[in-house]
Parts: sequence; structure tokens; C-alpha cells
Amino acid sequence: MVRNSFYFALAATMWMATAAAQQPAPSAAQPAQGTQAQPTQDAQSAAQPGNQVPTDTGASVFRTGANEVSLIFTVTDKHGHYIPNLKQSDFALLDDQKAPAHVNSFHQQINLPLRVGLVIDASTSIRRRFEFEQQSATEFLLQVLKSQADRAFVMGFDVTPTVTQDWTDDLDALEQGVNRLRPGGGTALFDAVYTACRDKLLTERGPEPFRKAMILVSDGDDNQSRVYLSEAIKECQRAETIIYAISTNWTPSRGPGDKVLQELAEQTGGEVFWPPSVEEMATSFESIGESLRSQYALDYTPADFKTDGSYRTIYLYCYDRRYQVRAKKGYFATAQ
Repeated sequence: MVRNSFYFALAATMWMATAAAQQPAPSAAQPAQGTQAQPTQDAQSAAQPGNQVPTDTGASVFRTGANEVSLIFTVTDKHGHYIPNLKQSDFALLDDQKAPAHVNSFHQQINLPLRVGLVIDASTSIRRRFEFEQQSATEFLLQVLKSQADRAFVMGFDVTPTVTQDWTDDLDALEQGVNRLRPGGGTALFDAVYTACRDKLLTERGPEPFRKAMILVSDGDDNQSRVYLSEAIKECQRAETIIYAISTNWTPSRGPGDKVLQELAEQTGGEVFWPPSVEEMATSFESIGESLRSQYALDYTPADFKTDGSYRTIYLYCYDRRYQVRAKKGYFATAQ
């Protein structure tokens, strides 16, 4: 939790000034969804030097133009319920410690097409509960992929990752891909996450914007990977992919593997679910489906933007401190 009141005041002042300059105040009857912000030629001044960007939240990012950023994020209350109908004026944003040059649009993203990578731990450690995982994963795909614009792939991993079904909107083919998974061998979790992002999610492109997510089912333990956790996270950020993890650790205590899943989710703007038993996994999958359909999109042009490949931190928070913004912590400023 950020405790620097001056920093909060700075962020709030800069964001409100930007919002006021760029969009008219909505009337009481004006809906939040689809609210458009008008560009301005006057970029806001930079944050004062020496202020540290908080690291408890950030923003899921994909680039929609040479210097335009789209943040995808969710907002929940303390009970985990998703909060709809918020407006741009409910949030404060800093990109690389500066307010954006101008905001292009703010709206809820409910029906954006999905690109989902279902990545399932098929190592020896989960053999006894594997059948339940397959059933829950299949039900998830049937519930979430609701249009021909949605696509998914299935990957299992033990020592090596194996794609059992490539990108498709064919639900029968995806179900067969899940059923072809067979448990056995060691666990190379980081390699699987890295490979799924590098080979599948990073290269997936289309004429229209879509939301990318990885559904990772695992206990989080890794004993075979050649890449490090930090490398796997960076590849997810490059692929602009949110990780939703479902832990298969059914013990009451949280182990090292659960910390790994937490790190993957937090750094990419996702969430970890800890179902109390394998029979409760379906509930976690349902929550992920709800999250994917309950997100906001904020498109803006950052100030002093350079396509130099650097990592730009983002700080986004809701003025109503009862609500939590769940999003990635930044993005790589690379050219299209």
C-alpha cells in the first residue's frame, strides 16, 4: 500500500488537470461507457524528480499506434466483486512518472474478442487430480469462447511444453486438445510460460483489437526450467498477456509454488485463485471468465514517448480507495 500522501496528491492533481482539459464534464444522465476524451495540444508537466513510482499496481498494455497506449484493467471491491460503470474521472494515471499528453478514449471493454492460452501442468506431481483439471478446463472453454471472433490454444507441460491444439475457435477441437494431455515427468513451468508467450501469444495479430490472456493451471513448482521466472514474466509483458493462475496446491499453507503464481499474476495484471479442492476448480474458472468480460480500456498518448525499447512504468489507481485496480505494471516502448 502506498503511504506517500504527497505522491497521491501529485498524481491526482496532474490527472484531473489532464482530464479537465481534454473532455467535457459528463451530465448526470451521461453513461460512463464510451466516454470520449478530447485531445489537447498542451501536455501536462512531468512529475517532480525523486518521486518513486508505486509498484502496487500498474496497467495491462498493448500498443494501438506508434505512440498510443491502451490500458486494460479490472476494478473490484474488497469482496472481489467487479465494479462497472466507472468514469475516467474516477482514476488517476502516471506513465513514466508523467501525466499523459492526452487521453483518446475511456470505456468498458465487455465484448472485445479473446485470445486465450490454456496452459496446464501435466507433470507427475498433479497426476491424481489431472482428470478433474481437464474437465474444468473444458467447461471453461465452452463457457468463455462465445463467438467466432474468440480463439484459444491448449498447451500441456512437464519437462517440455507441448501444444495439443493450436489457435482455433472450434470448441470440439479444443476439447480434444485438453483430452490429449497426459501427465508425467518433471516440471518446467517457467519454460512453458515463456514458450507460450514467445511462440503463440506474441505472434498472434489481427485487424481488430483483442484481449490476450493465459490461463495457467499448476501448483507453481518448477524443477526443470532453463529460463528464470523473471525472463518468463518479461516475455509475458512483451506479449501483452495477462496471466490468470489456478493453484492446484490443496494444502492449507501457501508454499513456494504459490508465491511463484502470485508473482506471475501480479506482474502481468492478472489474479491467482486458490480453490480449496479440485472439485472447486470450476468456480475459479468461472471467476476468470467474469474478469475477462468485466474490464476497462483507457487509450492515451504518453508524454515524452520514445520508441527506444525501454520499460515504462505505469501507475493507475482509483480515487475511491474501497476499490482495487488490478493491472500490469508497465510496458516496453517498442515500435510497431
